[in-house]
Amino acid sequence: MKLQTNLSIKRQADNQIDYSSKIFLLGSCFSENIGNKLSYYKFQSQQNPFGILFHPKAIEQLIKNAIQQKVYTEKDLVFNNERWHSLDAHSNLSAPDKKDVLINLNTALVETKNQLEKASHIIITLGTSWVYSYVKTDMIVANCHKIPQKEFSKELLSVAEISETLHAILALIKTVNSKASVLFTISPVRHLKDGFIENMRSKAHLISGVHATIALETNAYYFPSYEIVMDELREYRFYTEDLLHVNKTAIHYIWEKFIDCWCCEASKATMQEIETIQKGLSH
Repeated sequence: MKLQTNLSIKRQADNQIDYSSKIFLLGSCFSENIGNKLSYYKFQSQQNPFGILFHPKAIEQLIKNAIQQKVYTEKDLVFNNERWHSLDAHSNLSAPDKKDVLINLNTALVETKNQLEKASHIIITLGTSWVYSYVKTDMIVANCHKIPQKEFSKELLSVAEISETLHAILALIKTVNSKASVLFTISPVRHLKDGFIENMRSKAHLISGVHATIALETNAYYFPSYEIVMDELREYRFYTEDLLHVNKTAIHYIWEKFIDCWCCEASKATMQEIETIQKGLSH
């Protein structure tokens, strides 16, 4: 009796990941799940200098600002709940002292540019098509920082807008690194604050936008993290207690699929050795 449908994921023939690869991850919290796995197995990887970024526009803005060497100043900050924030970044970079925030932001921008320039693989995980614009500036933000909702307008990016944004991201990357492989994936994390139907519309737009983009690009790929959860796992036992985020079992399952697809065979033996050492250190 067959109790599970399995995705057929073609093994990557070129540009495989090994221990000489330099991997840079950007995007939603799921990118950090995979980034933590890469770190555990001692791959050369860095993730999210600007913190978690949920939608394509926020990622495009970060990459553009980093490459153009933007310098954040006080006028770029907002104050809320006794802390200074940038609407371009996650609250991890916020602080009570605006000077600390500016140091955090500008240091992270330099780090982002450095990572983009030297990466062999850039993994971008998209979480949602829903975006918020700050009414005072009419600019799309990366994070609302618990500022009252009345100060923002909300919209769903169209497939065309997402594809245009992803093409822009790839074009920006190529200005500083023409050889990097860019791997897109869709986060399986459910954004139910937007609503059940709205979440599905959002994911559908992301998937369609990514595929419309990579069909016209070189060195751009798709890994089906979202589809693995939806079509192979398909059970709430693979989610955490909030029923929104995938749990450790699901993350490990996706990780194994990712390694089978993208990692070279020679590196798998090294991974096993590192895992043995890591388990020994944890006891």
